[in-house]
This record gives sequence, structure tokens and C-alpha cells, in this order.
Amino acid sequence: MSSSDRRSFLALLCALPLAACGFTPVYAPGGTGGTVRGRIAFAEPDDALAFSLVARLEDRIGRADGAAYLLDYSIATTDSALALSDTDDINRITITGSIAYTVTEIATGVQVQAGEVSTFTAFASSGSPVATTAARRDAEQRLMIALADQIVSRLLTGAGNWS
Repeated sequence: MSSSDRRSFLALLCALPLAACGFTPVYAPGGTGGTVRGRIAFAEPDDALAFSLVARLEDRIGRADGAAYLLDYSIATTDSALALSDTDDINRITITGSIAYTVTEIATGVQVQAGEVSTFTAFASSGSPVATTAARRDAEQRLMIALADQIVSRLLTGAGNWS
């Protein structure tokens, strides 16, 4: 058996379990990616964290014109010292964030999906106050991007039940 024949055989062998389980790509025609895109409105952001979150959500699943669903969210963050120097100065700070979210059908007021996502990020605080502030802002933005990506993943996997 030649090398290319083996590769073809192995590729076919790997594809069989996916075909048997009813696997459908999210962004394929008829997949949940197309049914969610542009159909979910987001609660208005009221601070910088929420603005970063909504911006990323709109990047990933589109801004809704005449949305059928509303995604509401609650953001919580906590800081903790991650690294201390020999002189007990804090060199690195971890920001842990979590978002509880709900998706409600606007016409009926029925909640169709809810969940919570969480992750963390860190930043160095050993520079000047200006550098530390910029590093914090960057870390908070990265945190919101990661949390928004988790929400989008959950929406895409769960939308088949409600969209």
C-alpha cells in the first residue's frame, strides 16, 4: 500500500465516526452559525468592560437589525497578586472574570438559553503608573475577548435548540 493510499484510508477512517454521529459544521448551510448571525441584540454597554465585550460579540456574530433575541449579561471581575518581589512589591496581577448571560426571545419574553463563562488573564505592574494602567486596560480587553469567544461558542452549540 503506497503512502498516499494509506493517508486516504486513514482520512476516511477518521471521517466515519463524525458522519455516524450527525456532525454538522456550524457555519455550513443550515448550521447554527447562520441562524444566529445578526439575530441577537446585546444589552447596552455601561462601562469599558461591557463595551469591549459587546464589540467582540458583534465582531463574531454580527450586529442585529430587527433582532429576535436579546443577550443580557452581568460581568464580575476580581484582582489578585500573582507574583511578589523580594521587597514585597507586586509584579504581576491576575484578573479573573466571569459573565453570567441569558438569551431571551424578544417577542415572547421566554428565556431560551442561559449560562456562565469564566477565565483569567494577568498583567505586569512593575513599570510606571502609566505603563501599569495601560497594561491593566489591555489585560481587561483580552479578558473580555476571551469571555465573549466562550459565549459565542456556547450560543452556536446551543442555538440548534431554540433558533
